[in-house]
Amino acid sequence: MFQLDGKFFGALSKLSDLVILNILFLACCIPIVTIGASITALYAVTKKMAEDREGYIFKGFFISFKENFKQSTVMWLILMVPIVIVSFDLNISNLMKEGLAQTFFKGFLLLAWMLIMFVVIYAFALQSTFENTIKNTLKNALLISLAHTPQSLTMTFLALSPFIALLYFGEYFGMELLAALLIWFSGTAYLNSLMLIKIFKKYM
Repeated sequence: MFQLDGKFFGALSKLSDLVILNILFLACCIPIVTIGASITALYAVTKKMAEDREGYIFKGFFISFKENFKQSTVMWLILMVPIVIVSFDLNISNLMKEGLAQTFFKGFLLLAWMLIMFVVIYAFALQSTFENTIKNTLKNALLISLAHTPQSLTMTFLALSPFIALLYFGEYFGMELLAALLIWFSGTAYLNSLMLIKIFKKYM
């Protein structure tokens, strides 16, 4: 008779936890201003999962959400400024006359966008791990992300993958892609956490 081993049930349990975590994350992001606290709570839970530390998804998420709400929200509002500015300028660059100036301007903006994404990923993951001031957390996020550029690029791609998939492949997959979104954000955070815990150990 076919038997299922403990690893299968362990993987199935982790998968269901990621689905629950994904729903919690999306629900807590709806007010927009709470996105920073939601990302922090997301990484607080996925880092524990990546280290195979036991914990309750609901309890762990909301404890981190509450404890880091004020500082994470301030960081998110600070980061929203360059995010909005660069996004607006990218739209403006598309209206510019094609040529060297447009290419240079757009390349500069894409580089700026990439650095912002580095800081977003690391800042909230650092917030969920270390106690520090907002200024030092943002500074450390930039410095650590640049010191580990290959991993940072991989994590940025994973973090943006849901939006890239919806933008370029949404019309081809439809409901299948929407179903994948049930685990996409928590799943990418989990994969990022596998890299982040190794990086953070160097600074502990």
